[in-house]
Amino acid sequence: MSNNVELNIRSGPDSLLVEIAEYVSKQDINSELALSTARNCLIDTIGCGLLALTFPACTKMLGPIVPGTNVPNGVRVPGTNFLLDPVKGAFDIGCIIRWLDYNDTWLAAEWGHPSDNLGAILSIADYVSQENVAAGKDPLTMRDVLECMIMAHEIQGVLALTNSFNRVGLDHVVLVKVASTAVVTKLLGGNTDQIMDAVSQAWVDGQSLRTYRHAPNAGSRKSWAAGDATSRAVRLALITLSGEMGYPSVLSAPTWGFEDVSFKGEKLSLSQPFGSYVMENVLFKISFPAEFHAQTAVEAAVTLHPQIKDRLDEIANIEVTTHESAIRIISKSGQLNNPADRDHCLQYMIAIGLIHGDLIAEHYEDDVASDPRVDQLREKMTIKEDKRYTDEYLEADKRSIANKIQIFFNDGSSTEAIEVEYPIGHKRRREEGIPVLEKKFENNLGKIFENEKVTAILSKCLDQDVLESMSVLDFQELFTVEKNSF
Repeated sequence: MSNNVELNIRSGPDSLLVEIAEYVSKQDINSELALSTARNCLIDTIGCGLLALTFPACTKMLGPIVPGTNVPNGVRVPGTNFLLDPVKGAFDIGCIIRWLDYNDTWLAAEWGHPSDNLGAILSIADYVSQENVAAGKDPLTMRDVLECMIMAHEIQGVLALTNSFNRVGLDHVVLVKVASTAVVTKLLGGNTDQIMDAVSQAWVDGQSLRTYRHAPNAGSRKSWAAGDATSRAVRLALITLSGEMGYPSVLSAPTWGFEDVSFKGEKLSLSQPFGSYVMENVLFKISFPAEFHAQTAVEAAVTLHPQIKDRLDEIANIEVTTHESAIRIISKSGQLNNPADRDHCLQYMIAIGLIHGDLIAEHYEDDVASDPRVDQLREKMTIKEDKRYTDEYLEADKRSIANKIQIFFNDGSSTEAIEVEYPIGHKRRREEGIPVLEKKFENNLGKIFENEKVTAILSKCLDQDVLESMSVLDFQELFTVEKNSF
């Protein structure tokens, strides 16, 4: 046969497609730890979205594409009065969730924010529930939502354990798109084969570049990248369920498959079977709206604040010891051009913690960044790697995110070295962290709702049995407002 002729033999589906589809369509979720963690993840994620509604840069992205559009059985976006089609609903929910970089995190060979998938899950759960009621059937329950969250977390997180998309320049939201496509196809009634076909479409898509997260192009697209991924997932699921075909060797096809085109010929691999591991071990951003590699650095800086707040002018050097991923992703010098640039700068976040004794979303705005002390402190920082930190960041039984800060003064004196290996949102600090997470949720509710409504929401959302049995329609109604506050 001539070398110019392609051999047109269609193989069976890639094993990864099969494993994802069979997991989503056949696995029972019975882990009480995963379900309770998913409830905490749900309330924290919704709260992050409500807080984002106080930022005009976020709210300008929201609402129907054509103003005034009326959508039958429209999807509700928490904290708003919008009724949107499910694709735009997924975008808007995904957008508010991720805007402030304050929702959960997963760190491995790839990192990301598995609760981003809630944009697609909640949108489709709302849409399907309304369609069911219109047809005389029962709506979905929030137990269904929690189970889908666990599955989406698992798909995104297990794939992230051994496959680094950032090293080939692709953004981690590729995994949001894949995970969301799988679970919403199931919610829409898709069978195993249809889930497989839909997921193949997600891999076929061109994937987002990471350039909007890095110098010199860091910008606000990283804040709506999750909305983009979840809305695309919904669209692909709907296209597939209309009868559109899938692409069984989308990953492995020579020359034209994802692995050859976008993954430098490497094979995507799974280091463990899908279960509920990721949700059980997910990291919460409880204390600070900061890129997760910096959480413990900010905690150390805040700890040092009382000792150095009156001696900022006397500082000679700030020694920061960290892990390789933090250096590669968020260590940067030079001008920081916007809030998105600042919340991905390790040195900026440390400086704010040292100066203010805290780090909140408003600290990334121009008025705070213009304080000359911020750049003065940044210039005094030296960043170095501790190989142990790097190793334990990847160890399955540890997954630490360690940072250490020590400050040296002009007179030769110094502070003690403050080391924080596990942030408060880590599984190892769950008992300490969950009350703080619940308080964070309460505070974020107060940004949108009056006290009486806040109390009513808390009474339902903090009770596992009550929440699981609640219909999706009743849950969505809890967070709907008559008039937008923006």
